[in-house]
Amino acid sequence: MSEFIIAIACDHGGYELKELLKKVIIDKGFQPLDLGTDSTNSVDYPEFGEAMGKVIESGDAPRGVLICGTGIGISIAANRNPAVRAAVCHSGLAAKLARQHNDANVLALGARLIGVETALDCLDQFLTTDFEGGRHQRRVDQLGG
Repeated sequence: MSEFIIAIACDHGGYELKELLKKVIIDKGFQPLDLGTDSTNSVDYPEFGEAMGKVIESGDAPRGVLICGTGIGISIAANRNPAVRAAVCHSGLAAKLARQHNDANVLALGARLIGVETALDCLDQFLTTDFEGGRHQRRVDQLGG
């Protein structure tokens, strides 16, 4: 069942985009696992990156989406967990290649840097692209986790 679950989390800067992407995740046939936050009130992004790491590590969700103002801080927090391979993406192509070549299991987006259409393209590529394996597997294995 967990292969149909997509964890999603954000800080206050990503709240509005998170709510939109949750609807898209449902429309694409996945079940969102909302890890917060639940408003635009100021919060600390490391808490939500850490929560994502725990969910990925436990296997409760095979993939996740993180959103903060730039995507950078929250991805750094998540990547502290060795089970996470979070990629900050600013285009659908970047999201596609992150999945194909790096087996990224978390997509990180910067709500203040990209528009809604780009975020939707990134999400679509992230959800529909498989890891190629092959020569890339050796490199992903070197990352640990």
